[in-house]
Amino acid sequence: MVGIIGYGAYIPKYRIKLEEIAKVWGKNPQEVISSLGVAEKSVAGIDEDAVTMAVEAGQTALRMGGVSPSKIGSILVGSETHPYAVNPSSTIIGETLACGNNYLACDLEFACKAATTGIWLTTGLIESQKIDYGLVIGSDCAQAKPHDVLEYTAGSAATAFILGNKKNEVMAEILDFATFSSDTPDFWRRDGIRYPAHAGRFTGKPGYFAHVIGAAKKLFQKSGTEPSDFDYCVFHMPNGKFPKRVAKILGFSFSQLESSLIVEKIGNPYSASSLLGLCQVLDQAQPEAKIFFVSYGSGAGADGFIFQTTKNLMKKRRLAKKVAEFIKNKSYLSYAQYLKIRRKI
Repeated sequence: MVGIIGYGAYIPKYRIKLEEIAKVWGKNPQEVISSLGVAEKSVAGIDEDAVTMAVEAGQTALRMGGVSPSKIGSILVGSETHPYAVNPSSTIIGETLACGNNYLACDLEFACKAATTGIWLTTGLIESQKIDYGLVIGSDCAQAKPHDVLEYTAGSAATAFILGNKKNEVMAEILDFATFSSDTPDFWRRDGIRYPAHAGRFTGKPGYFAHVIGAAKKLFQKSGTEPSDFDYCVFHMPNGKFPKRVAKILGFSFSQLESSLIVEKIGNPYSASSLLGLCQVLDQAQPEAKIFFVSYGSGAGADGFIFQTTKNLMKKRRLAKKVAEFIKNKSYLSYAQYLKIRRKI
């Protein structure tokens, strides 16, 4: 019975409205907002990065899980924006969280699905009895070149999950999983280049939709389930339109999806995106709820999971600040402040 025994989220308080960005570049704000389905995005502070946000989320996950940091057997950190090109984020996080020295540390990269790959790997380590508990983190200060379309959605946030297999601790069991991968270079950043590049509309049909639908159909087939079997669905949120469209294509209703939709208010924090949607669902789900989940990472691949909540969820989640509380706590920036705080000038 491998599953989530604790989770944590962190969203910086700073926001910038898409209207503010659009005005600077002479764009029609309403057209931009309508085309992306996003109104504002989160921005990491000048003293924040993927590691500091990961520590905030990790502390919450440990507190909710009720696990001593010294019992963590692995720390896997998924991010596109590790602070160092050579120097692991995972060991900095492990040191700060007082996890000792006896843990497997690994930084993962696979665009926006790096952290869900970490969930796969950690599940295997627990099932094979190599470790008792594992910490998986998805954290990003998403990068975007000024005046690029990505600038309107690239956000900042972190999530952390403690996985274990004790029945009296698991709050959301992993019932099944599937994955779908191909060499589809819809998004990339070569070594030494500051900002990522992308293939525009090519990122849609052959990228996001092909892989999310591929993983979802494989998961339905493997588990013998269909959309009506689930209380919630969660998908990666590169913008406000893609998750709604893919949910409809797969046969899910908007009521199954809406609890996870956070992109309109914080943008796309890359490896934390779909997992923040999962956190928000866990913040409000009842015991025995089934959750259908598919992440997406450019390059390209998608990881699908089926989670089922347990009675342990109700008491444990009281120990953490909810995603909705982070979203409400905000302070707006001007475009000039945004450029300065993200060191673009």
